[in-house]
Amino acid sequence: MAVRDVVEIDETLCDGCGDCVPSCAEGAIQIVDGKARLVSDVYCDGFGACLGHCPQGAITVVRREAEPFDRDAVDRRLAASQSSAAPRWAAGLPVAGQRAAASCPGSRVAMPGPPPPLRVGDSEEVSRLRQWPIQLHLVSPSAPFFADAEVLLVADCVGYAVGDFHRRHLDGRVLAIACPKLDTRQDVYLAKLVSMIDQGAIRALEVMVMDVPCCAGLVRLAREALAHAGRRIPLRVSVVGIAGQVSAGPP
Repeated sequence: MAVRDVVEIDETLCDGCGDCVPSCAEGAIQIVDGKARLVSDVYCDGFGACLGHCPQGAITVVRREAEPFDRDAVDRRLAASQSSAAPRWAAGLPVAGQRAAASCPGSRVAMPGPPPPLRVGDSEEVSRLRQWPIQLHLVSPSAPFFADAEVLLVADCVGYAVGDFHRRHLDGRVLAIACPKLDTRQDVYLAKLVSMIDQGAIRALEVMVMDVPCCAGLVRLAREALAHAGRRIPLRVSVVGIAGQVSAGPP
């Protein structure tokens, strides 16, 4: 054995959501007894692509004595999984040969189909939500609904302040919500936003925040993500007053 980089999972932090499983192209991580576990050192290349997909921050890369990474073993493992016709994992874009033994229902991707077209006289109570989940810690950047989508990144309070939020702002868009003041692990948020842009291939991003100082953090995160991303996409900022009025934010 040699000393090299491998991932390490803190089981005290892991909640078994399964978000890390589809982000590992080698299939080195599985959910076993409600926890994410490294199946074998030989399947882990130590790159750490799964780090940004853990909402609890339970995964790190450590340098320790480990068996060498074995690409042939990985290929055999994935080929065997494919041949077994295992159902595709529901928490992100399907990845060949991977399936989580269990995952958090709140993190499972759901796409109920487009809502019916709006008609004159329709009630504003008709939901325009196109996907699940919506909380930024729970969404997988590789979820199929992100492909070529216009994403609306919204501070938690916005939906309560804007009375016609679904009709005027959400219709035809993919939603992600977050609180820049109270949510923890904002570094995970940054990694997810970068992945949405580069791997998820979103088309555009609008950030909607309340007209309060703490909400500026969400705009900063979006701009930082754009600065780190390899792709360039348009960013729009909208600011909502506490009475529900919406205005364009700073460029």
